[in-house]
Amino acid sequence: MDKHAIAFPALTLAAALAAGGALAAPPDWSKVPAKKFTVFYPGVSPVEWIMNGVEHSGAKGLRKGETCTSCHQEEADNLVIGQKMVSGEKIEPKPIKGKVAAFPVNVQAANDGTHLYLRFSWKQPPGGGPKMDADNQVKLAFMLAEDGIMAQDAKGKEVDMSKAGGCWATCHDDLRTMPNAKDDKKTKYIKTAGKFYDLVQWASKANKGSDGMVADKRVMDNGKALVEAKGENKGGEWSVVFTRKLSGGGEGDLALASGKTYNFGFAIHDDYTNGRFHHVSLGYTLGIDTKADLSANK
Repeated sequence: MDKHAIAFPALTLAAALAAGGALAAPPDWSKVPAKKFTVFYPGVSPVEWIMNGVEHSGAKGLRKGETCTSCHQEEADNLVIGQKMVSGEKIEPKPIKGKVAAFPVNVQAANDGTHLYLRFSWKQPPGGGPKMDADNQVKLAFMLAEDGIMAQDAKGKEVDMSKAGGCWATCHDDLRTMPNAKDDKKTKYIKTAGKFYDLVQWASKANKGSDGMVADKRVMDNGKALVEAKGENKGGEWSVVFTRKLSGGGEGDLALASGKTYNFGFAIHDDYTNGRFHHVSLGYTLGIDTKADLSANK
């Protein structure tokens, strides 16, 4: 058995049948290739800032069809991304002492024709900041979306941000914990009617997941696709495994099909942080039995 695999409770055959069929079991992770992604500290960089060509030179490239990764992947690969933000030099009025700018995360993906399995593993980075969420040392969330979630610049030019920038279409300058926030309960949202991000989050205290979505607001408990989310810390290394039905089934559950790709991004709230004080990935693609930035093959 892979030494990093998470042990799941054994159930009797009768219990399995009563639950409606065979139990989902994660793959042998030692046989699943890992892809390294970097998560970085974004500071105050809501989508309004991303689309502002005066403050963010990349806005021009986005309007031409470029992606965030096309400009920033080299920085991410070299772990230099996020340094100006975490230090307070740029777009961060409240820097946290001791917080790292970026750290690598190994991500593995597989499917068995019925379930998607995702495993995230990383070394615990330095910390020491205030305990914003005293109950949870770590939270990990990922989002999935199809193309077509739009963001608009000051001149009304629209960009497909779900395709170009991962989860950034959900982050706005009026959200709670943002400097311009007027409502401390306002959550992530998108402005494209009829579209949504499928959101799944794991929290360390309860060691379980929440299955939700982001549309005109964020909700954390309407999904039915998540089967299980479990994590652990062994010797300073975290690992979190998600098991999710490919078929979806609930409001905000994106149905995943073999041969297709989906927009994918994830975030880690490390060191008891909350709100915008997280580390985030750039936007990538997840493929089901097909080539992508991260491929979940059978």
